[in-house]
Amino acid sequence: MATVKKQEEETQQRIRIKIRAYDHKIIDQACRTIIRTTQQSGANIAGPIPLPTEKNRYTVIRSPFVHKNSREQYEMRVHKRLIDIINPLPKTIEDLSNLNLPAGVDIEIKM
Repeated sequence: MATVKKQEEETQQRIRIKIRAYDHKIIDQACRTIIRTTQQSGANIAGPIPLPTEKNRYTVIRSPFVHKNSREQYEMRVHKRLIDIINPLPKTIEDLSNLNLPAGVDIEIKM
């Protein structure tokens, strides 16, 4: 039984889309656009799967000279989502290549 499932998974073609953005509203909008486009072309979708948010914190001394105890902290958050397209059609790939996403969204596509 397990070998049959593995063979089925190997025969399925899959496109993995990884989306990154600094704003969670923009990334959700981009996910909705991608999902709507792939559903119209007739492909199966798994996701969007929210991945852990990457938080980078930077501490900077406020004063240029003596006051070391006075510090400012900045934080940069990178939100990530993962979408799998299972058994994509040629029309799906064409529609994804012509897709307009909002500014500030980084997209990585693996086949």
